[in-house]
Amino acid sequence: MRGQWTLILGLVAALIISIFAVINVDSVTVDFMFTTTQVPLILIILGSVLMGGVIVGAVGLLKVYKLQQEIKRLKKNQQEGRQVSDHPDPVDNNDENQENETT
Repeated sequence: MRGQWTLILGLVAALIISIFAVINVDSVTVDFMFTTTQVPLILIILGSVLMGGVIVGAVGLLKVYKLQQEIKRLKKNQQEGRQVSDHPDPVDNNDENQENETT
């Protein structure tokens, strides 16, 4: 269900961006470091949206990668903890009882 909502929201966003871009078809001057050029505003808008999507996607992938590494680390620590607790050191209760009786 969540995937459907994401798809619907993505389509609505794409529709809004497309309408906004089609309305703004005027040419604008883009000044690069060494040259200037005339580019339709629609290309600037779509390029900006694309770059924003790439940046957000890259940050999201980085976050997912870090979380996966954290999960691996925690699972490893959990396994080590289980191995230690599976073989507890034997405790001799007789020594404690003898100390209590002598006092």
